[in-house]
This record gives sequence, structure tokens and C-alpha cells, in this order.
Amino acid sequence: MNDADTHDARSARPLVDLAAAVRRGERRALARAITRIESLRHDHQAEAEAMLERLLPHAGSAIRLGISGAPGAGKSTFIEELGLRLTAAGKRVAVLAVDPSSRRSGGSILGDKTRMARLGREPLAFIRPSPAGETLGGVARRTREAGLLCEAAGFDVVVIETVGVGQSETAVAEMVDSFLLLLSPGGGDELQGIKRGIVELADLIVVNKADGALRSAAMLAARDYANAVRFLRPATAAWTPRVLTCSALEGEGLDEVWQGVLDHRAALEADGLLQRRRERQARSWLWSEVQAALAHALRSDDGSRRLMRELEDATAAGRLLPTRAAERLLATFRRA
Repeated sequence: MNDADTHDARSARPLVDLAAAVRRGERRALARAITRIESLRHDHQAEAEAMLERLLPHAGSAIRLGISGAPGAGKSTFIEELGLRLTAAGKRVAVLAVDPSSRRSGGSILGDKTRMARLGREPLAFIRPSPAGETLGGVARRTREAGLLCEAAGFDVVVIETVGVGQSETAVAEMVDSFLLLLSPGGGDELQGIKRGIVELADLIVVNKADGALRSAAMLAARDYANAVRFLRPATAAWTPRVLTCSALEGEGLDEVWQGVLDHRAALEADGLLQRRRERQARSWLWSEVQAALAHALRSDDGSRRLMRELEDATAAGRLLPTRAAERLLATFRRA
């Protein structure tokens, strides 16, 4: 073995040890592994890919659940109460919570780990808040990879909580088996208060806060949504979106919600749709990586970066169509 081979073997050893610790379900190792895949350093990215390739065969058995909802719908309380019930039943639960990013530091503003303190103390639970950064869709840049690491670590359920509901808060549906939309009653015209697109993607629609003075409003909102989804084309013929109510604060209706998740998964498995859904998501992941890599390559090339500034100024001044500017930029980059 020459010096280069010896160096490579030594540098690979910590990576092998970290992957082994993740496989043993060590939460500190899992946190370190996620930090590594989120790193923007080129050497860390190469190491993260090697680690993921080592762990990928051990992923895939968990229930992947995405949860989205407008701020104030009670997502953190809902996830904590649901997570506590699952851990009490012996399930290992990982929560990947995507928080809004600080414009100054780029870090998480809210920090779901502090908002789910009880669940965070559970030995069978793991909570990881990550800043959304500049990534659209309500998820962080490496949420998919973090989910795979949690699965390789032996977690039975991986919950992805999005930033909130907005025009682009739908990317999580391309990462999970079941997509749950959490709503809050009493906000006026319920059917107009949220984007139709995200309702069409939801496998389960859950109206939270069905307690106290809001109980009747929650029941009315659930009835309105149940009527509305009848006119929407379901994502699959095997499943009609289910509309439920719950009170995360009082712990009511959560068992029915979880049963809905299990029923949805069973319906997908019975028709072979779960595997096909995951295959489609893997293809979508591939192309999102291609797009991100191309954008990074353009910004990293000095010539392209200078041309990009010129084209941006020309389009901002109205002298050039954005489509024409994009064509020129790509043509120049291809020739480089």
C-alpha cells in the first residue's frame, strides 16, 4: 500500500465509523451525519455521498409522513402529541422540522426542538430542525437525504414538517408516502383560506383545535372540506382523501388520524402504488439535483457569472426578454 492509499484508508475510517454508529441508532451520530450532508463544503459533500451510498441499502422500511399547514394550525403540538403516542407504543419516531431561515445568519428562527420539548426527551424520538434557506417547497435542501439517514438508523416513522402553507409549499409531497394537511378552524371562509393545489395533493385533511369554543367551527370546516374533496380528482383510484378532526391540545382524534395514515399506506401497498410512488419520487429527486448542480455550475464559472450580471441588468432595464437571456447564458456556458 502506498502513501496515497494509506491516507485514503485513514480518511475513510471515520466515515465508516459514523455510518456504523448511525446504523446502531445512535442519535448523536445521526445528528452529526445530517450536519455533514447539510454542509456546503465540497469535501463534506463528497463524504456525505459516500456515507449515504453505504447506508442506502438499510433505508426504505419507514413510514414517511409529510405534514403541512398554515402558521397557527398547531403543527408542532400535533406532531408532538402524535409522536408521544407512537413512542409509547414502542415506535421510533424521527421528526425533520423545516423552520424559516434568518436572513442574517441563515439559521433556523423558530427551532422546533424547543417547541417539542417533551417529545425531544423521549429516548425513541429524534427531532432535527433545519433552516429552509433559499429552497422553495417548504423543505430544506437536504431533507430527502436526512430522511434516508433516519430510516437507516432504524426509525419506524419519519415525519417531515414543512415551514407552512404557501404557493410553493408542496415539494414535501414528492418525498413522503402520505401527505397530511393540518388546518385550523374559525378563519373565515375555510375553502378560500388555503391554496387549492395543496388540498389536491393531500391524502389526509385534518382540522385541528376541535375543542372548546372552536369545536363546532372545526366540525363545520371538516364538513365543508369533505364536500369539496368529492369534486377533486384523487391522486390514485385506490384512495379518496379522508377528512378528519382532532384536538392535539386535548389528545382527541389522534388515534383516528394515525389509523388514517396506516389505512392510506395499506391502500397503496395493496395496489403496488407505494413502490411506484417512491420510484417516481426518486426520478423527481434526480432531476432536482441536476437542476441544482447546473445552477451551481453557472454561478461558479467566472465567465458565466459576469455574463449573468450583464443579462440581469439588461432584463431589469427591459432591453432583453428573460427567455432570450437564459438562452444566451446557457449557450455560452455550453461552449465554455
